[in-house]
Parts: sequence; C-alpha cells; structure tokens
Amino acid sequence: MKIRPILATAVAAAVTMPALLLSVTPAFADGKPAAQTQDKTQDKPSIAELEKAAAAAKAAYDDAVEAESAAKAALEATLSDTNPLTVAAKAAEAAAADAAAAKVDADQAVIDAQAVVDALPETATEEEKAAAATKLTEAQADAETAKETKAAADAAVVEALDARDDERVAAARKLDQAQKATKAALADKTAADEALAKAKEEGGEDGEDCVPEARLTTVVTGLPSTVVAGTKVDFNLRVTNGTDKTMDEVLPFAYVHATDRSGLKSIDDLVHLQWSSASSSKWKTVDNKHYMDAISPLKAGAHADIKMRLKIDASAPAGNGVTFVAGDYFNDNGTCGGNPDLEGYEFLIAAAGSKPGKVDDAKPGTTKPNTSDVKTQSSTSRPVSGSLAATGSSSAMPQLALASGTAVAIGAGAVFLVRRRKAGTHA
Repeated sequence: MKIRPILATAVAAAVTMPALLLSVTPAFADGKPAAQTQDKTQDKPSIAELEKAAAAAKAAYDDAVEAESAAKAALEATLSDTNPLTVAAKAAEAAAADAAAAKVDADQAVIDAQAVVDALPETATEEEKAAAATKLTEAQADAETAKETKAAADAAVVEALDARDDERVAAARKLDQAQKATKAALADKTAADEALAKAKEEGGEDGEDCVPEARLTTVVTGLPSTVVAGTKVDFNLRVTNGTDKTMDEVLPFAYVHATDRSGLKSIDDLVHLQWSSASSSKWKTVDNKHYMDAISPLKAGAHADIKMRLKIDASAPAGNGVTFVAGDYFNDNGTCGGNPDLEGYEFLIAAAGSKPGKVDDAKPGTTKPNTSDVKTQSSTSRPVSGSLAATGSSSAMPQLALASGTAVAIGAGAVFLVRRRKAGTHA
C-alpha cells in the first residue's frame, strides 16, 4: 500500500460516500480498522539478509580471486626454467645426449677393432691374432653397455618430460577451473549487490526496514481555522527529528482537501497549497506527489521550518477543508520510516467577501487512523535528493505506508466534513 501518494484518492472517495463514512466513524472512535489482506511480501528477504548475502558473495568472490591468482602463479612456476621438474628434464636430456655420444664412440670402437682383425696378415702370430680378437670383444661389450645406457637415458628423458608436462597440464587445468570459479563468484556477487541495491532503492519493501517513527513530528502553526475564499494565508510547518540519530533525508509531506458545505462535492481544484524553504523566497506548488524538498540531513533533536501558503480561489463556495501533514525519512543504509499518523488540520472556508473577524488557529482533527501495531511497507523506489516539485518526477515516491485496513480508513479523516455539515454553519 502507498498511503501518502494515494491520500487524495482515498479522501476524495471517502467524502463522496457519506454512508460509508458514517459507518466507519465508530470503528475509528472505538478500535482499530479491520484487518485487510496484505501483499505477500513475507517471502522477500530483508535488507539485513541481503546485506549478509552480499557480504558472503563478496567474500566468496575475494576468495575466488585469491585462488585464481595462486593458480596463475603456480602455472607460471611450472613454466619456469628453475622449476624442479624442468631442471630434472633438462638434466635427463643432457644425460641422454652424453649417452648417445658415448654409444657412437663405442660403436666406432667396434668398427675399428673389427678392421684391425680383418687387416691381420697371414703371417700374424697367434699372439697378435688373440690380442686383436680381445680388443674386438671388449669393444663389442662396451658398445652393448653404451647401448643400454643410452636406452635408459632416453627412457629417463621421457619420464622427466612426462612429469614436467603433467605438472603443467594440471596447473593449467587448475587455473582454468579457478578462472571459471571467479567468473561464477563475480556473477553471484553482482546479483547480490544488485538485489541489495534494488531493495535499498525500494526502501525495504519487506516492511522490516521501514518502521513507524512517532518521534519524527510535523506540526502546523499559524493556519487560521477559517479562511476566506479569494484570499491567501501563510503558516508554518515544523519538522522535528526527536530521535537520537541523524536522518539522512527527511521528506515533508502535505496535502489539502476541501469540499463544499454539503461535504459531497470536492473543490480541490480551487484550493492551492504552496511552500517555500527558509533559504528561498520563491513559492513552489506542492506537486501531485505531495512531497517537498528533502531535508538533508536532519540531525538528532533538530528541526526545520517550512513556510506554507494556502490560497483559495474567489470562486470557491463556502465549505470545509483539511490540511494533512506528515514526514518520511530515508537513510543511506537503506533504512526508512516516518511518523505513523497523518495530522489533519481542519478549517472552514468562508465565502468570498466574508468578514470572519479574529479566529483561532486550526487544530489537528480528533479523528485519526489507528496505526498502532501496524507493520510498514514501502513503495518501489527510493527518493533522490533535490526538489521533487521542481523536477516534476513521475517515478513512484517511497513513503511510510500503513496496513491496507488503515488505507481504507484514512478516508474517514474527512469524517469531520460530515460532522461540520451537521454541527455548524458559516458565511
């Protein structure tokens, strides 16, 4: 529910249904409005839960980034010339090269020894023949040993290269997995951050972060209890932060509603509410969202005064009016809330040319919505700093919203119109 923006609709509907008003009045006087079906927001996580999820997602992402960095460093280490397996592989390759060279020499020694045997003359002695044969046998044995040594060295090279390459492949695979994990963690972190940001923009739609705050008060002074059509009156709206904490943004709210003497015909188009800040003498019309510039910030115990002006067209008939005021606050951490009661200051509208004389100031109406023990919700976007009236923003304005039963009952804030119609007359 969005009580503040729909106030005009609620009140206008109420005053066109006098039978309903009269039936609602006892409920206002004697108890709480009937409970209504609420939007199913209980399944939505709170901002606190979203903040926890976002923090967890960030921690997981940070861990993933760290793991990826470690995996990258590990891969670079396996590719380094100083890596133990790389050093071992190079050593094996060097040993294999030496073994290959030794085998070549051994094979050549066999060839040379065989040539000596083949070159012996027929006149060679038995001793010469035996010596040549012995050298050939020894050369052949050395060649066989060199062959076996080379085979072992070649096998060692293959084993060393396989170990080095396996380590590199494993490191590359771990880096790929780490990069994928980082990408997934980043996606989770982004989603968590976006969910949290959206919830903060919505002002805590689950109702746990927007809370009633009766110590944020809005008080009207100087508004006459009778205003003559064709005139304008200035009065003051004071917004006070009675809490012990600074409110980052406070949005004052005001709305005026009026009817003719019968209470059945709205004359809202003939009454105009304007405001001016203490720092500017320019009057601004309260826009269709009924909010004024944000007070940023409003410190604990501090107040801000807003100059207000009510203008009534000369063509307005004698009738009745009420000026509703309230205030909402929004903090940078996503928490929000506002005063739970809309104060309605009732006044009479006297016909143009009337001379009502000295009149008292308008007082808050005695009939108010009962908002005790009612949870709050908020609309779909958080306000931005700056003049809402000046920008004419059409985005949904966040505000403290009461339970839907109270939303219906707020129309009974116009019950005083029926009472006035019965109780008194004016010029």
